[in-house]
Amino acid sequence: MEMNVRSRLHQSVLARLDARKTGLAFGEDIERCRCRAEEILHAEMTAVPIAPGERETLLREILDEIFAYGPITPLLDDPSISEVMVNGSDSIYVEREGKLLPHGGRFLSEESLRVIIDRMVSRVNRRIDESSPYVDARLPDGSRINAIVPPISLTGACLTVRKFRREAFSLEELVEIGSLTQESCAYLRNAVRRRWNIIVSGGTGSGKTTLLNALSGCIPEEERIVTIEDSAELRLQKPHVVRLESRPPNIEGGGAVTIRDLVRNSLRMRPDRIIVGECRGGEALDMLQAMNTGHDGSITTGHANTPRDMLRRLETMVLLSGMELPVRAIREQIASAINMVLHTSRIPGGKRAVTSITEVSGMNESQILTQEIFRWGKAEGGSRGDGRLVPTGIPSRFEQEGRRSWD
Repeated sequence: MEMNVRSRLHQSVLARLDARKTGLAFGEDIERCRCRAEEILHAEMTAVPIAPGERETLLREILDEIFAYGPITPLLDDPSISEVMVNGSDSIYVEREGKLLPHGGRFLSEESLRVIIDRMVSRVNRRIDESSPYVDARLPDGSRINAIVPPISLTGACLTVRKFRREAFSLEELVEIGSLTQESCAYLRNAVRRRWNIIVSGGTGSGKTTLLNALSGCIPEEERIVTIEDSAELRLQKPHVVRLESRPPNIEGGGAVTIRDLVRNSLRMRPDRIIVGECRGGEALDMLQAMNTGHDGSITTGHANTPRDMLRRLETMVLLSGMELPVRAIREQIASAINMVLHTSRIPGGKRAVTSITEVSGMNESQILTQEIFRWGKAEGGSRGDGRLVPTGIPSRFEQEGRRSWD
């Protein structure tokens, strides 16, 4: 009954509004249109048997459906929620403190969900339809969106929103929440200042972007940084940052601008450091060449299960560039370009942490040589979630150079 009332009121308001002025994409007349919608709703509600305590809730839900993001609007405003997952119009899940929980809300209909997805992606000039049934985009606050619709999705339109803190974590804050230790924090700070080339590896949702943002806080203020991303979500608290974002093909199939195009172009922009949000294809070769030709201190991320797997994936991504290079030449490029691999993981219980800090120390006859400087260690008598990042005892490059302190 409640859903029928909500749907009827929703349709009644839409029929009396100028539909072109609804939705967050139109900022000029939005307040006037919203006030008009409230007047219509108050008038319509007088003829509907609704408990007094439910009127305000129903009013807010309908206004969110017309002007915002429907039932997920309050979830996006809740700082305790890190991810929102919509599996069709009647199934919503959230991630809170690392745990997935069902949410009781639902959309009015599949059509209403599609309208809200269109509203989200149109703000960044993306589209989603049967010819292009999935899309990556972002909200104005930097939250990452992925949407996929029928016929590819058999459960109806699906939407995933990954939220980020309004203020990026610093390395010191990661120490406070147990993702790093003071010793490893000092080591990483010095590595960034000494312009080491770094790859942050890990699985989906393991905290790679969070760590990359934190590392960027150690870059000197006077350096020029160029960031390159599929969907711009990095928030570097630096004065001299140029942000570049790739572009998918238009409806005619042309006009695409790839990450690889942007990496090549960035070399002509006089960057001190290049930060690629994620390497997943042929752009890895251009990134390695940039690191090997004077752009020290560059940082990127990639999906992998271990630091060693990340280096193997780099080999595969270089091969995807179309260049017919021998494997040994690729490994020499990687060994020369990459100084460090930081690996992040989701620890049982929902915690995200840096679980390995590995230096790339060179190459022998056929293999890239690495040495793990810090490793996630389980606390004595505790679970893996109670562990911490501990030194392995292997001398780091700083110590081999005769430095007694990493600071």
